[in-house]
Order: sequence, then C-alpha cells, then structure tokens
Amino acid sequence: MDKKLFIQAIVKYVLGIVLVCTLIFIPAGTFDYWNGWLFMGILFIPMFIAGIVMMIKNPELLKRRLNAKETEKEQKKVILFSGIMFLVGFIVAGLNYRFDWIELPGIVSIIASVIFLIAYILYAEVLRENEYLSRTIEVAENQNVVDTGLYGVVRHPMYAVTILLFLSMPLILGSVISFIIFLVYPVLIAKRIKNEEAVLEKDLAGYSEYKKKVKYRLIPFIW
Repeated sequence: MDKKLFIQAIVKYVLGIVLVCTLIFIPAGTFDYWNGWLFMGILFIPMFIAGIVMMIKNPELLKRRLNAKETEKEQKKVILFSGIMFLVGFIVAGLNYRFDWIELPGIVSIIASVIFLIAYILYAEVLRENEYLSRTIEVAENQNVVDTGLYGVVRHPMYAVTILLFLSMPLILGSVISFIIFLVYPVLIAKRIKNEEAVLEKDLAGYSEYKKKVKYRLIPFIW
C-alpha cells in the first residue's frame, strides 16, 4: 500500500467532513438538524467505501481523483464558481433550517436521498469503466477512448451523474432555496464540457470518431 497516498486520502477525507459540518451546522445554529446528519451519512459513508476500494484495486485512479490542480484557464473559472456555489448553497441550507424559511416535507428528503444513492452507484460504475478519470482536464499516457457501458450512451456520464448528485443534495438538506442556487451547476458543467472536448479532440487519439459514434454529451436525445 502506498502510505503517502493513503495519508493524503485520509487527510482530504477528514478535512471534507470538517468543512461540510462547519458549513451546514454552524449556520443551522444546532446539531439537532436531522437533514444535515442524513446528508453527512449518505455522502461520506459511500465515499469512504469507494476510497478503500480504489486504494486496494486501483491506487492510480485514486491518485487522479485526489488531484485537483487544474491547469486549463477556463476550467479554473468553472472550479471557482462551483466552489462558491457549494459554499453559498450549504450555508443557505443551514440558515433555512435555523430560521424556518421554507420547510419541505420529509418525504422530499427521503426521495432525494434515494436518487443520491442511485447516482452514487452509477458514479462507481463510471469509475469502474474508465480508469483514466481525473478531476482535472488532462490526457494520461497510453489513455484510450472508452466507448462501452455508460460511455456508449453519453460522452460524459460522470458529469451526468454528478448533476443528479449535486441537485439532490439541497433537497436532502430540506432547502428549496439552496436547490435554486445549485441549478447553476448544470450551466457550469456545460461550459466545462465544451472546453474539455476541445482538449480531448486535440490530445486523445480516436476521440473525434467517438463523438460521431456517441452523439449526445450529457442527456440522451437532448444534448
């Protein structure tokens, strides 16, 4: 086992828990926020399991997923605005609970949780299908075009899945206002995809042919 990679993964995992807890529970003004605990559980328990599996079976994939140093100028803007979206969205969710702005029925959070978990399963499947997935726009040495499984349906199944994940998050937290804020995410992803495809067409052999084979970027029969 790569001890350095293991420590890096654990540190980022713990910092993630601390950050999300801070953004949710401090604005809520209490730890008695069941939506917050529900969200923490379905976010970080599967994340821990996925991390362990990658550490054992594919440490190189885990290393790529931990790398967040983007070099593309356009992508840096997307990451910046995505970060702002998360900060504002989580804080507003906590404040929504604290001041009881708009109360959603509990069943909405339950349904959103089911959608989130289904999306997480699809996320794991995408990781299984494409071992070259990175958090940054890059083409790895000896990387091949993946055109099977979910990649045979849309060209960017990871982004399609993250839209489901991220749009379900504010509903799990019980905040329709946060949901409206998170609607910025699909717009940011559309911008990211356009820039990413330009890089892949230039640097990844066979990607132009793949685009002809799989016509839809994100949503079958739509876009």
